Parts: sequence; structure tokens; C-alpha cells
Amino acid sequence: HGGDSQVILLSNSELIITRTEQAIERQLAKLNRQDIAAKALANSSLILVNSIDQAFDVSAQYGPEHLILQLADANPYLGKVKNAGSVFVGDYTPESAGDYASGTNHVLPTYGYSATYSSLNLLDFFRTYTVQTITQNGLKNLSKAILPLAEAEGLDAHANAVKIRLEAMNNEQ
Repeated sequence: HGGDSQVILLSNSELIITRTEQAIERQLAKLNRQDIAAKALANSSLILVNSIDQAFDVSAQYGPEHLILQLADANPYLGKVKNAGSVFVGDYTPESAGDYASGTNHVLPTYGYSATYSSLNLLDFFRTYTVQTITQNGLKNLSKAILPLAEAEGLDAHANAVKIRLEAMNNEQ
């Protein structure tokens, strides 16, 4: 995308890293934006890890926008994905398919934000809310947390909303 972009390869195979370096050189020479790609590659890394599990740990720390699982059988590993904007699985699932045609979208968290934000999805277009129901006994128990917090914040009305109810409960007995 730009000179400040980057790509990271995590592999437990020195051979794959070597072959990837060679393929990058061949493919870079064919690009019409090779100057931009070369700048991005200067920010990029090919990292040898000890195991596939370590690769998933490193990936989770990095929080990639796009995560491509290029494994013989990636399905058993999907549960190890922790932070990624979009995940592409297998030999025939390039990132460009997700960007343009396979049905997902290209509104993804960048710069490691996949650790805290998800990609845009249908749920983003739904209005959600929470519902709470507390019993008398539940409010008595929760008042031990609510009252000190409300008073510490100086929110007397919040504290009074509980105190009035507790008083009403005591008067009913």
C-alpha cells in the first residue's frame, strides 16, 4: 500500500525463509510500484521461530491486519489465532481475494489494533444493549460495592438511588 507498510513472515523452516527471500526478489522486479514495495520490504521481517505455537504467540503480539495461514492443514490452528483483522487460510486464499471479491470487507484494524478492535462485520450495524434485573437480596449485597464507589465519586444521587431502595426494603419487613 505504501512505503510505511510492512509484512512479516513467521516460519519454523529456514528453507521456507530462504525460498521466500528469493521469491520476493523475483516478484519485486515485476511490479510497477516496485519502489514503494521495496520501501515497505525495508520495514519488513522474515522471522525464524522454534515452533508453529511460537509463531502464533508472536503473531498475537504483533496484531496483524491480515494473517495468512500458509499451513498444510490450517484448520486445527484457527483456535490459536488471537489478534488479526482478517484471516486467510490455505494455498488458494490470497489477501487480494478478501480485499476485492470473496465476501469479506477491507475495513480492518491496522498498526496492531487487531489486539483491541475487530474487523467491520454485520454486528457493527446492529444496535445492542444490556438488560439487568436485580433481586432485593442482590441489591443488598451489591450495595456494599455501589455505595462506597458512588460516594467516592461524589455522586450522591447514585448513592441515594440505592439507599432509598434499601430503606424501603427495611420498612417492608
